[in-house]
Amino acid sequence: MSGETLHIHFLGTAGALPTPQRNPPCIMIRHGSDILLFDCGEGAQQQMMRARCGFTINAIFISHWHADHFLGVFGLVQTMSFNGRTEPLTIYGPEWVHEFVRTLRHVARFNLKFPMESVELTHGSWVRFDGYTVTAFGVNHGIPALGFVLEEDSRPGRFNREQAIALGVPPGPLFGRLQRGEPVMVGTVGDPREIRPEQVMGRARPGRKIVYTGDTRAILPGVMDIGHDADILIHDATYDETEAARAAEFYHATATQAGEAASAISARALALVHISSRYTDANAHISDARKKYGGTILAPNDLEMIEITFRDE
Repeated sequence: MSGETLHIHFLGTAGALPTPQRNPPCIMIRHGSDILLFDCGEGAQQQMMRARCGFTINAIFISHWHADHFLGVFGLVQTMSFNGRTEPLTIYGPEWVHEFVRTLRHVARFNLKFPMESVELTHGSWVRFDGYTVTAFGVNHGIPALGFVLEEDSRPGRFNREQAIALGVPPGPLFGRLQRGEPVMVGTVGDPREIRPEQVMGRARPGRKIVYTGDTRAILPGVMDIGHDADILIHDATYDETEAARAAEFYHATATQAGEAASAISARALALVHISSRYTDANAHISDARKKYGGTILAPNDLEMIEITFRDE
């Protein structure tokens, strides 16, 4: 796991209505060879082609059942079937996910070449993958809705080579065994000594963490614990502060509230998404968020990709 790449592709960053520059919501996260979609708005397939990401999707997570967050699934599953996919595909989501998948099968009226499964998630539900976990948390959007935290397992601490040599461990294969958490024996047959990993390894280091809110009003209580110290918070910022009343009315957040959330969970970066079609740029959103949050702030355009690197700890 320690060498896995972690990329975020912002395939769709618009609000409910697409614009010439922005597609409806779709966030693709690539963890090593795994590819996960978080929401899949209309036009997601073309965005995947433009981003040269391919269609090898391991799982789809839908935050809620507003059409701008799921309409792209219909065409995507048909394309994957036409392309010969045989591996199962699981769609995760809040209440009504089973009805959605049944409707997907019924409306498409074609024979899928791969099994499609549905799993309902609620606040605190988690899905285990190889080396990381996706945990759902409840958000406030007027209907059953979720955000998601993708968090890697902890990484081993740094290996103290000098300490190992001082304890009598010769450089070579025994170093690797200690780094993998295995004790080793050194010394002579008549005087063996066990060296344990904790004698030469530093404290465990946190894995990388991505938080995606989906659509929501400010949701600090729901994410404070599981989202703390995220590498990036991808937050609903449909409106700038001049439209705060409208944001509350339609169960969305302002960029100011996104900045407050990023500050509260000590996120290392903030990405503002779900930008309303009333705006031609996101400059005001960035300015609003900066009043509450001092870290890196992005308002990514469609097809932008960022890499989440390991922390230097």
